[in-house]
Amino acid sequence: MSKKFDYELIVLGSGPAGSAAALFAAKSGAKVALVESGKWGGSALNYSDTPARALFQSSHLYHEALRGSRFGLSSSSLRYNYPTIQNWKLLASRRAGAGSKKAFEDAKIACLSGFASFLSPYEIALKDRIVSAPKFIIATGAKLNYGDISGIESATCFTPAEALALSRPPKSVFVVGAGSTGVELANYFAELGSQVVIGELAGRLLPREDEEVGQLLAQYFETSLRIKVLTQSRVVAVSKGTKPGLQKVIFRRGGQEKSVEVSAIVLATGSKPVTNLSLENSGVAYSDHGIKVDDFLKTSAKHIYAAGDCLGGESSLERASYEGALAASNAVGKTKNLRNYEGFIRFTDTFPSVATTGLTEDDCVRKSITCKKAVLPLSSVPAANTTDFRYGFVKLLADPKDKLLGATVVCPSAELVIQEVATAVRHKFTVTQLASTPHISSSWSELVHLAAKKLAK
Repeated sequence: MSKKFDYELIVLGSGPAGSAAALFAAKSGAKVALVESGKWGGSALNYSDTPARALFQSSHLYHEALRGSRFGLSSSSLRYNYPTIQNWKLLASRRAGAGSKKAFEDAKIACLSGFASFLSPYEIALKDRIVSAPKFIIATGAKLNYGDISGIESATCFTPAEALALSRPPKSVFVVGAGSTGVELANYFAELGSQVVIGELAGRLLPREDEEVGQLLAQYFETSLRIKVLTQSRVVAVSKGTKPGLQKVIFRRGGQEKSVEVSAIVLATGSKPVTNLSLENSGVAYSDHGIKVDDFLKTSAKHIYAAGDCLGGESSLERASYEGALAASNAVGKTKNLRNYEGFIRFTDTFPSVATTGLTEDDCVRKSITCKKAVLPLSSVPAANTTDFRYGFVKLLADPKDKLLGATVVCPSAELVIQEVATAVRHKFTVTQLASTPHISSSWSELVHLAAKKLAK
């Protein structure tokens, strides 16, 4: 390494993408610095993925226990202690390494605190120093996109992370946005007893998924959780309510302007990439949609790579970690590898949960791809009887030559059921090969087996 540089690689951001990048590069023998402006571990460990999953575990378990009488269990007097639930969330996050530099320091990575700003293509300024490197990886993540809702400054609105850190569940809540985060939050608060309204501009919940997913989830929300589902509804303004402690949500639906008052408003309005790093001094091209990269995750500046949510587009912890390691491999390694997203899973932690891999039916229509499908409801397998649960289905898609194209799973533990299909999609298995694989007949995975048999040649 030339003496004019302080490090061989500087990684900006310690979330899943930045962590994976820094640890991969350090293991490869590079002298690495990792820069973090907030809590170590980034949003995923401290505010979103890990703490959210811990809380959802509690709410799912509580709601299922309340329904235990059908299994001969007496749970009518069951209660929860919310401070204890919050303590569980914090413990789960600490166990995962939230707020800690130890894993990085053990890997001999220099941990630099502060907000980074590019001074030149090879230098960044922190609050108390200037550091340089011949290679950079930008992994600064994303932040909430508040959209164009009027009155946010004067009303009391919560981000998803703030909502999950409240001292107690609100008596009533309006969730703005019915993407993955929005429906998870609506499900969570409803399971704990809050009165929930969820509003979505699109015509269905989870608009990125196929139509029947949103329809089924809406049916479950309304019948089992008593959530008020407002699709084709644009939230235009928020304000303080007519009574102390209430907030007012004004929305347009069916050509009419309506309003509702609730205890809390949660904004699940999507995210926008964090790019305020004086990138104009680095030679990196970017837009409001994120940092532009090629298939090697290289930016327009040949020595700078980017990974994770700062790229914009589809986001998940697993995808960010993959991109971070790939960017580091391409930045410090001798060989260059193309990104490959086949087999990645899009997951929504509701109950029932939703998981998708490969192409959806909507994708096939949009891309003019000829496909055949098999859809099986949960009632097709014994697990529906032994668990007394029937909201959900498995859909498999294949091309005319029997190649598996994708799958959508809606059922309890959908993330486990879909895993084998993700493997099959990534490694280009046929439906016949999937159908020939033995499955446990009393498990939800039997749905995959039966759907594959139905679809196979």
